[in-house]
Amino acid sequence: MSAAYQTMRVSTCGGVARLTLDNPPVNVLSLQMMAELTAFFGAVEDDPAIRVVIIDSANPDYFIAHVDMTMAEDPSCFDRLDELTIAGLNPFQSLSERVRRLPQVTIVKLEGIARGGGAEFVAAADMCFAAIGQGALGQVEAVMGLVPGGGGTQYLRRRVGRNRALEIILGAELFDAQLAERYGWINRALPPETINDFVDTLADNIAALTDGVMHAVKRALPADDYSKGFKVENEAWSSLFVRPSTSELVSAALQKGVQTPEGEQHLEKLLRELRRAYMDGEGGGIRSFE
Repeated sequence: MSAAYQTMRVSTCGGVARLTLDNPPVNVLSLQMMAELTAFFGAVEDDPAIRVVIIDSANPDYFIAHVDMTMAEDPSCFDRLDELTIAGLNPFQSLSERVRRLPQVTIVKLEGIARGGGAEFVAAADMCFAAIGQGALGQVEAVMGLVPGGGGTQYLRRRVGRNRALEIILGAELFDAQLAERYGWINRALPPETINDFVDTLADNIAALTDGVMHAVKRALPADDYSKGFKVENEAWSSLFVRPSTSELVSAALQKGVQTPEGEQHLEKLLRELRRAYMDGEGGGIRSFE
């Protein structure tokens, strides 16, 4: 718990650990962040003094923008990602499952955007509370020719039902906090001026419960077994990831400003324009456009 991190900050008080993600400029889920999160969850799961983990962001606009797209252009990344992987899962599923399998209660305080792998990370937590007008969630993978590959297909079906999961994944639009609450994607949408006090009070109340109560409740409400679904999801994701159109779109998106504060504001629109440009080129490449 005393480790120095480059992409996040950790503080503890009264049985509550606060994990603040801080990977400028837009909190992409980079290899470094994944390694540090893996190390943190590995340390905290064996710490009996910690009962609740609150996860928030130092960036008011972005919780986790999405997986770092530059990893797709660096083959060596996947060798290093293998070191972070749980047997039977891919690296992104492994990170989500480390969150979901923690013995402590995990609470996301969502005050910015979480897309792709960031949205999957949120869905893996025990609870999520989002600020109205600030918090937002989206699975954008379909626009890139992919499916969610970090547990999103499994978590969403359980949280919102199959029909709404299909809408979220295939529609690939950003859901604001209130609509996400209505669908069951998050626990509650709260006014920005009250979300801090609400989450802190809830965490403190859980941490103050009699010894054994919190763990007994989590045992009585066991996490679902998604092992079969994860296998199918990974096969679907990996078969699409190797397509040339996917790598070309990722490269073009990076050139057009993805992973900058400006480019991320209208990511879905940008990706759709790039997808249309690729289709107009009949697979022969993405034409330049303004």
